[in-house]
Amino acid sequence: MRRLLEQFETVVVLDLETTGLSFRQDQVIELGAVRWDGGEVTEEVEDLIRLEPGTSLPQKITELTGITGQMLSAQGVSKEAAAEDLHRLLAGEDRLVVTYNAQFDLNFLYYFLKRYGDPAWLRGVRMLDALTVYRDRRPYPHRLENAIAAYHLEEAAVNSHRAVDDAKAAALVLQAMEKERDDLERYINLFGYHPRYGVSGQRIHSVRYLPQPYDSALPLYEQQLEKIR
Repeated sequence: MRRLLEQFETVVVLDLETTGLSFRQDQVIELGAVRWDGGEVTEEVEDLIRLEPGTSLPQKITELTGITGQMLSAQGVSKEAAAEDLHRLLAGEDRLVVTYNAQFDLNFLYYFLKRYGDPAWLRGVRMLDALTVYRDRRPYPHRLENAIAAYHLEEAAVNSHRAVDDAKAAALVLQAMEKERDDLERYINLFGYHPRYGVSGQRIHSVRYLPQPYDSALPLYEQQLEKIR
């Protein structure tokens, strides 16, 4: 991520694990993140987050992630403490947040901060979706594990469905994609979506959304220019 680390004072690659797919109804149960300042790793966050009282962890989430309700009770921090960790991670003036499937994570992040912190902490943050970049580079399927395999990162990256592992894996994939083609800055605040299904969740006002065919010969950032011509 050399160019991104040169361009931004702070880069945060993060991942969330949740109890389901609804950012309005489901809960964030794990936050994993790595923060770079001035090109150097300055912080790693690996928070398990306790469930709200009276709720339980779906068995399918335990099967996917290995996280159990007992782990959340014994090792988890409060949601307010996790929100403070996010506040610290997002602090600064010139910030870029990177996730793999950013639309999902950022919708959860906004609603989490709306309840337990302050969504204004996201104000001015630039956003990069590593999944959008990968869709331009390789054919379907486009899961993180597919990107790890495509760039032969199996020994260095782990797609464990644990947040900090997946955040580190996304950073390694991003680094490999930069070496392949140096255009990552063209994807900042540009998210692709499946033309058939539209944008999932709530649109982020600072993001430009474009339909992203899986068989296009042009990068997503050039497709809009082609239409104008």
